[in-house]
Amino acid sequence: MTGEAIAHIERQVRQRIRDSGVDPSAEVAAVRAMVDEALADWDARSLSGAVAPISDGQAVARSVVDAVAGLGPLQPYLDDPEIEEIWINGPSEVFVSRAGRSELTTTLLTEELVRDLVERMLKQSGRRLDLSSPFVDAALPGGERLHVVIPDVTRRDWAVNIRKFVARARHLNDLVALGSLSQEAADTLSSAVAGGANILVSGATQAGKTTMLNALGGAIPARERVITCEEVFELTLDCRDTVAMQCRQESLEGTGEIALRRLVKEALRMRPDRIVIGEVREAEALDMLIALNAGVPGMCTLHANSARDAITKLCTLPLLAGENVTDRFVVPTVASAIDLVVHLDRGPHGARRVREIVAVPGTVEGGVITMSTLFAHDGARLVPHGAGASA
Repeated sequence: MTGEAIAHIERQVRQRIRDSGVDPSAEVAAVRAMVDEALADWDARSLSGAVAPISDGQAVARSVVDAVAGLGPLQPYLDDPEIEEIWINGPSEVFVSRAGRSELTTTLLTEELVRDLVERMLKQSGRRLDLSSPFVDAALPGGERLHVVIPDVTRRDWAVNIRKFVARARHLNDLVALGSLSQEAADTLSSAVAGGANILVSGATQAGKTTMLNALGGAIPARERVITCEEVFELTLDCRDTVAMQCRQESLEGTGEIALRRLVKEALRMRPDRIVIGEVREAEALDMLIALNAGVPGMCTLHANSARDAITKLCTLPLLAGENVTDRFVVPTVASAIDLVVHLDRGPHGARRVREIVAVPGTVEGGVITMSTLFAHDGARLVPHGAGASA
């Protein structure tokens, strides 16, 4: 009978929402009050024997609130602080990531419910998903990042990823406490940020790059004005003078798109003391290098397998900006623009850690940027390293 009670109370609450004009996603407290009233009405009817009593009223209330004001079966995963990411490969294949390890859940959905959940998530973002635009990136109200791909790009089912930003570290010392960074390395990075060094944070997907960027942001001097540029809002820098900007999709008419390159250019017009770019993937790398060479300190993230690979990749991405951009310009520009590379990976048990911190002294030998390793992970901890190397 619990299922019948949940269905009845949910219908009753939805009707009250329609009658009152309440926005369930924005006025969750009002929805909870409606659920409590409907639950009290059911309990009163159960005393007369009209309906069966509910044994766990709190569980029923939570289920109805999740269905009406939240994301239904997915809401408990969003509320669980240990879960880092949720993804749906198909209605019967719902996975979560906990402590860096993936788990297949027992949650079973339907194709219609998956589409309804995606529509609910996109409602407040202003972004769209259709056959002409089968991919979408959006930020959810709670700060989670949503990515969806639909057929015929996927074979059959909608592919949905919800990446939660589990904010366990706002400062470098938080990473020390978590075991991701040594105190000596944290002090080195803190001094580098305070001194205006340009820092590249590299690593694989889910290695903790955004968390590291936020922690580095905690070392930015209080009086600096920081402008952030991202595809979708993820950064939450602990700075008092911050302006955050994100990209925008084109409209149904094919106009109005704002790419990351445009944001970087606009950021330079906003009196920045420092620019932070969420992730460099394409030709915006050229605009970032130009900004850094204009004397504006900056930080960004980049996907790479090592610190050396990150520098090599950063020397390649600007070439996507056009045929007039050559490696003769890019390589020495990267050498002079980047001061430090912080590379992260995940240990054998999924724990995120800093694998190496590499300095870029600014010299190029035979077309190759020289690099010097400051700290390297020896398998047990991050230790100082004095050997030089070339990339």
